Amino acid sequence: MSKKVKEILQDLKSRRNPANVEGMMRYGIKAENAYGVNIPYLRNIAKKLRYNHSLAIELWETGKHEAQILALLIDNPEEVSEEQMEKWVSQINSWDICDGCCSNLFDKTPFAYRKAVEWSRRKEEFVKRAGFVLMATLSVHDKKADDKKFLRFFPLIEREAKDERNFVRKAVNWALRQIGKRNLFLQKEAIKLAEKIHKQEYKSSKWIAADALRELKNKNTEFRS
Repeated sequence: MSKKVKEILQDLKSRRNPANVEGMMRYGIKAENAYGVNIPYLRNIAKKLRYNHSLAIELWETGKHEAQILALLIDNPEEVSEEQMEKWVSQINSWDICDGCCSNLFDKTPFAYRKAVEWSRRKEEFVKRAGFVLMATLSVHDKKADDKKFLRFFPLIEREAKDERNFVRKAVNWALRQIGKRNLFLQKEAIKLAEKIHKQEYKSSKWIAADALRELKNKNTEFRS
């Protein structure tokens, strides 16, 4: 372990907050290896360490919750390999790390669209969640993408809407809503898909569809492009 990583871990440990750890657990975050350091502080540290790939790898390998958050915040997407993405996603066991990896790092790599498709087919809960979170975050962050890229996700959203696992169904719902809010055309297509999903005989499908339709049919819904 490098001197820099030891210094960072010591700093995080000195700011340990048991009350925050308890709060994390109440929100469904796996906090066994957490110090309870708040996100604004972690983001402040990350600003000084931005695009340090080797340090990100070291921080992730510690297995400490906040260290892994720092890793996904400071890594350089241009240096992230497909092998790294597969390794990290297979080790994720908490929704906040999953969402952070996808929205801060993975969706900026050249592998993002392919991994969204591949991971949506996987059985592991957080790997599958990562696939749909990527769909959601790509629809927000990739401003220049053609609508066809997102329409290709629709059969995957329809197929996995039956997954009853909480962290999966919420991600499927998130992907559907975010794609639908991209523009008027995708809104209409997302509404059609949601209505189709609602006809499935699964509780998760009906919840995903009803929640998406409530937002997508709201006249106050704003489009991003």
